[in-house]
Amino acid sequence: MEQGYLILETGEVFEGTIIGKNQECIGEVVFNTGMTGYQEMMTDPSYSGQILTFCYPLIGNYGINLVDDESKKVAVSGVIIGDACDKPSHFLAAKSLSAQLEQAGISGLTGVDTRSLVQSIRKSGTVKGVITKNPFYNKELVQQYESPFWVEQVSTTELISYKNDGPHVVLMDYGYKKSILDALLHENCSVTVVPYHFNFKQVQELKPDGIVFSNGPGNPMELAGQFEEIKKMTQQYPSLGICLGHQLLALAYGARTEKLAYGHRGGNHPVKELLTGKVRMTSQNHSYVVMEDSIDPKELIITYRNVNDKTVEGLKHKKYPVQSVQFHPEAHPGPSDTAHIFNEFIQQISSVGVVNYAVK
Repeated sequence: MEQGYLILETGEVFEGTIIGKNQECIGEVVFNTGMTGYQEMMTDPSYSGQILTFCYPLIGNYGINLVDDESKKVAVSGVIIGDACDKPSHFLAAKSLSAQLEQAGISGLTGVDTRSLVQSIRKSGTVKGVITKNPFYNKELVQQYESPFWVEQVSTTELISYKNDGPHVVLMDYGYKKSILDALLHENCSVTVVPYHFNFKQVQELKPDGIVFSNGPGNPMELAGQFEEIKKMTQQYPSLGICLGHQLLALAYGARTEKLAYGHRGGNHPVKELLTGKVRMTSQNHSYVVMEDSIDPKELIITYRNVNDKTVEGLKHKKYPVQSVQFHPEAHPGPSDTAHIFNEFIQQISSVGVVNYAVK
């Protein structure tokens, strides 16, 4: 095993041991506070282009199984770990974490002082970094790195259909998690997954009963060319936006988004449901948020708010059957606190979908 380094654009250097594929990788360095779920995190397309730091010190102890991947391949550019366990103990484990990284061609570092790294990110904000064997890697090359348009790289290029007996839902794929698809299928929905660039007429031809706008990587403003089409869809069909989808719905109705200093990533983010006053524990993974002062109160109302930093976590349209959440209702960080959001979406389809199609 070779010594490796994480070199940040700030010039800070963190030492460790290379695991997985022994090659350089560069990306935005982020951290997740979750104690479990490393397999789901690494395969979540929202992490595309990012070097993921695990706050929990021991990663890999229950191995990698064949059922919990959120996409068909590892999405992260690299991983940073305090202590990587290479001898997992779990009855579903099919391979080790390092074997998963090796097979996927992904680099990682173990033996890193992740606490110090996270403190650095919290102090300076999310930074770019490189995993390398060269301790003298030029930090200016890291500073100059520009991320590609990741949504285009992770979205499907063809229609994918799943038949069921319930309502037909179009899933706009900006990098959707398999758990979202599973949640819709669990509600007995037929689902058609479509490319991110599908316009209103193309969606209309599929004759959906509702639309889900998925999560995904990157800056939502990279999809500015889709805002008008997204707005048309939401004015015609019951709609649910999740994470990036939430941001896109807000932007389509004139709101503004900004990047957080170091994002929300973890499985224990408390969110207050404003209608009831209840606090829900949520799973989150995002860098951008909708700015409250940019929301038109004549169009949208705030439904959820983050307890920690008061940021907007959910929206609902005053006229159309449109709702969105910044967190992941399909995730299960412990209890299923927010699974009811999918039930509400299906109820909206049942109550307004009949009216919509009666006039067609």
